[in-house]
Amino acid sequence: MTSTFRRTAARFILRDGALYVLWAALCTLLSARSFYGYMLKQTGGEWSAPLDDVFIHFDYARATAAGHPFEWIAGNGYSSGNTSLLYPFVLAIGYGAGFTGPRIMVWAAMVAMVSVFGTLLVARRVLVFPDRRADGWARATSYLLPLILLGVGALDWSLWSGMEVAIFLGAWACATLTYLALVRDDGTHPTARGRAGLGWKLGAWGAVMTLIRPEATTTIAVFGLAAAWHLSRMHGRPAAAGTLARTGTPALAVTIAQAIANRALTGEWAASGAIVKLAVYNPFFSSGEKVADYLFNLKYEILRNTEYHFTDKAAYGFLMPALALAAIAVPRSRHMALVLWGQIAGWILIVALNGQVRWQNERYTMPAVAWLLLAAGLGASALLRKVGRPNVLFVVAVGALAAQAVGIATRPPNTNPELRVAWSLALAAGAGAAVLLAFWPTRIALVVSSLFLAHLHQAPNLRGQRWFFGRASRNIRDQHVVAGRWLREMKAERVLVGDAGALVYASERPGLDIIGLGGFEHLPFARASTHGLPATLELLEHVAPEARPDVLAIYPSWWGVLPTWFATEVLARFPVQGNVICGGYEDVVYRADWHLLGSGTLIRNLPDGEMVRDSVDVADLLSEREHAYRMPSPGGWTDMKILADPAQPIADLFDGGRKFSPGEAERFTLRGVDPLRPFHLVVRTAPSANTRVLVMLDGERAGAFDLAPSDSWSEPEVRIAPARTSTLKVELRNEGPGEFVDYHVWVTQ
Repeated sequence: MTSTFRRTAARFILRDGALYVLWAALCTLLSARSFYGYMLKQTGGEWSAPLDDVFIHFDYARATAAGHPFEWIAGNGYSSGNTSLLYPFVLAIGYGAGFTGPRIMVWAAMVAMVSVFGTLLVARRVLVFPDRRADGWARATSYLLPLILLGVGALDWSLWSGMEVAIFLGAWACATLTYLALVRDDGTHPTARGRAGLGWKLGAWGAVMTLIRPEATTTIAVFGLAAAWHLSRMHGRPAAAGTLARTGTPALAVTIAQAIANRALTGEWAASGAIVKLAVYNPFFSSGEKVADYLFNLKYEILRNTEYHFTDKAAYGFLMPALALAAIAVPRSRHMALVLWGQIAGWILIVALNGQVRWQNERYTMPAVAWLLLAAGLGASALLRKVGRPNVLFVVAVGALAAQAVGIATRPPNTNPELRVAWSLALAAGAGAAVLLAFWPTRIALVVSSLFLAHLHQAPNLRGQRWFFGRASRNIRDQHVVAGRWLREMKAERVLVGDAGALVYASERPGLDIIGLGGFEHLPFARASTHGLPATLELLEHVAPEARPDVLAIYPSWWGVLPTWFATEVLARFPVQGNVICGGYEDVVYRADWHLLGSGTLIRNLPDGEMVRDSVDVADLLSEREHAYRMPSPGGWTDMKILADPAQPIADLFDGGRKFSPGEAERFTLRGVDPLRPFHLVVRTAPSANTRVLVMLDGERAGAFDLAPSDSWSEPEVRIAPARTSTLKVELRNEGPGEFVDYHVWVTQ
């Protein structure tokens, strides 16, 4: 019996490489087919995508295929709005090969399937590491990996969505293969020259990952630190330092190069996507509010996955994380488990900066979810082995944490997560787990039951995610794509959109994205969008009238008075039924009317015999930048009004400005005055309350003006003695008791 078993095992080992390849391919195809099948069923056979952001990649890919890389729309100019720099180039290959229109999603699906298949192949190599000998038990349990990795519906949703998650994991898999070759210590470890080459290769893959997702800087850092620590024990500190430098330099170089390009071409070091999505760039958040937002996002991404995406009942959400932690407890799997957990921690810590982590089915967290599932596969395989007992103290600690996780998950509805289990009970539960895991039969029972329960409570989620994928794809098609095709038929000159994506891709018309992810003529629309609609409209004044959009295609609920003030009529409405993903019930297309833009540029109360020497248009970011404008933090909220023009009462005057509470001040620099002559400071405002504004020059009081409530524009002037300098450092301080809104400041002489 024993000899028969050994012969069977030997034959399996000889053939299981090919069998695993077939198994991984089958799992990949079945998973992809199940999601794309639901999509095609919902859309009536037309390819779409479940996220509007997927079409941002398609927009950039189309421009790249047309010879305009790094442009959202060919001719719009350089844009940093696509955070994934490399993915559009991959998509552009398919676009150039004929996968145009909606069929580009077919190409994206092919790229995703190849990437996922490659990741599954490398996952097996991770499991059998560090043993290069034939290990039948590791090989047999490796067949669990595709089931575990593709068994969580939210991860599958992101992998097949057309976003860059799948290709990122494919690049990570290539980096992992290089890492394993670099740190192997089985007697065939590379020479010093070989280590140098592998270090540079690992660094190159780190650069690729960073070009796909900028958060990968933490991922490659973990690879580099782990490799350096491993090599320092075998070859000394110089070898470790060299490996660390070679591993990190390429990713650092591309990050710096991108920042320099952004600065040179947009005036911003950061990418537009980061400016729009990260709370650290919110000009109205205090430091405390930014920290609170970060901590909220961090807590959200952990609990959302463990209590929702991993299970249909929150109490079972700890199973996969517990198996993943168990991989650290067993010596054989500890190395790669620590690497994976380091990458998980780095990823979730940096992704928590992104306020969008709470949207789009939590796609930003999915690489960390994939690594956690891979670590769970490692833990399951290690615990199923007869040899290699888990570390008792570690199991006690993990068991106690698992008990606390169950307590948090079973908290009453609508209550904050907090520790609800006494630590004495939690530690007792951990000790019980350590006892059970000390024996091989009970380890088998616990692992099998854990995998069974995880699958049982994931199955409803998996079905729900497939349905969600199909319905979301239909929503995007029914609303954005249909609206875009209508705009293509009407031959719109340029379309203003409130979110770059499917609408412009389907319309094949030039666009202007006022959120700023699209980019237009190097104007800082991303930065303006963080300051609010008044700042965006002020920026539109810098767009040549003939280049301004002739139609608006927006969600009216997003943009307040924009369609009321700057549109003449509704041209079409595109509602979506059964909406699960779109930002509003209907896209509305308006005929644009920009005649009020620029109407507030000129002064209306010019002192007799004087001329304007300089001016700052408050809430216009370009004008503020030119005048070293500074507002309080937090404070300086933007505002805008349309009131009768004092110079022509039958006409309207539009202007945007900033609002200051009592005690707040704005600071800026004006130039061009004759230092030996007196001058006037003229301020445009539309006061809504009694208040007094103090004028300071170079830190000294130079005058003041009082405001009373009014329904019209007011331009009070302050006469100021010669300043003895042509450059004026001005401070306007609201002394209260009411609010002060500054729209424009001129210095005349």
